[in-house]
Amino acid sequence: MEDLYKVKLICQLPTSSPLLSHLLIFLFPMEPLEIPSYFLCPISLEIKRDPVTLPTGITFDRDSIERWILDGKHSTCPVTRQPLPDCELTPNHTLRRLIQAWCVLHSPSGAELVPTPRTPVGKRQIAELLEAAMAPQSRLASLRKLKAVVSESHRNKRYVETTPGVIDFAAFVIVNYASNSVEDEEETRACDEALIILETLEISQEGLLDLLAKNANIIESLTTILRRSNGQSRSYATLLLRSLLGVISPARSIGLHAELFQEIVNVLRDRISHQATKAALHALVRLCPWGTNRTKAVEAGAVHVLVELLLEEPERRVTELGLAALDRLCRCGEGRAALVRHGAAIPAVSKKILRVSQLASEKAVRIVRAVARHSPAAELLEEMLQLGVVTKLCLVLRYGCGGKTEEKARQILSYQIKASSLVIAECRVAEATQ
Repeated sequence: MEDLYKVKLICQLPTSSPLLSHLLIFLFPMEPLEIPSYFLCPISLEIKRDPVTLPTGITFDRDSIERWILDGKHSTCPVTRQPLPDCELTPNHTLRRLIQAWCVLHSPSGAELVPTPRTPVGKRQIAELLEAAMAPQSRLASLRKLKAVVSESHRNKRYVETTPGVIDFAAFVIVNYASNSVEDEEETRACDEALIILETLEISQEGLLDLLAKNANIIESLTTILRRSNGQSRSYATLLLRSLLGVISPARSIGLHAELFQEIVNVLRDRISHQATKAALHALVRLCPWGTNRTKAVEAGAVHVLVELLLEEPERRVTELGLAALDRLCRCGEGRAALVRHGAAIPAVSKKILRVSQLASEKAVRIVRAVARHSPAAELLEEMLQLGVVTKLCLVLRYGCGGKTEEKARQILSYQIKASSLVIAECRVAEATQ
């Protein structure tokens, strides 16, 4: 009798009513669908969409177990804790078909259909592409296929990186292109593909160190590409350069040629792309903890270009990186002199205090302090007063930007007081002699 009343209530609603489906669920709630335990992945506890079996005999969902092995860098089975040999995962087609059939049967009860997964690329196919790329006549086509594989998924990136020879061959293509004085269109395109592959791979720190160890001239080759290539090649070369400079030894960094600094500055000046600009800023910051490199960067015109970049009001991260690079360069006399020579430098830097982020404020105060401390000319300090820098520093002390930043702000204000006292004393002496 109760069910009959529910049916009559439902029949009173038009079939187009949006309330109909909600009313059906409310009046006739379904029992929760119980999924067989052997359909669930032991890692994600969700239904296996692409079941694969390990040598230990345990079946997982491919995505979950690959993340466990590749990202988590585990070498044991998560269930049995037995060691896992370096082998391909075996697709369990029988279980997949069984899961698909079960989902179709229970779709009226809410089971989600599981599509047949695409056949993933394995190390064997990657090795075949690498072998084909070694032949000059098929190099470009094979590199393009390899690039497509790398770009498809995070899983493929890790598989390509761990396939012996791929990174070494891509580096060989780049070095070979850079060493040829006569440019060939086919080689240029192959070099572009190799650059994209290496950057897209997001190579681990160990892989980057290995790349530097096996290819002593890789940074010089990237410098050549930055000098003579088009915008896209320069962009990817800058991105790869940023990664390499993150792991390079201090001794090797200090020995880099001045031409590299000039090309990094050119990338910043030309505004090739947003990514390339950020990568070039990262490169400058990583290159300039050492005095000789700071001098090379200043001589390449880095200070002027960085100030011009700040004047364009870039987004937060670019502003922080630009100020960080300027902070490094202002630790040498040449850098401070170049900053003072740029008429808009002090306004551009001081404008970032308390307007972008705490990190930007910290770097901006450090820059102003370096200039005020080492270039305490009365004219410069007077200019800072007129530009409102003193007011900004008082606000830093009032609202707080961290202990070290506040201490540097106090030091700058003390320089201002000393300079003002000197100016007053000079005026009194001048009046007395009249």
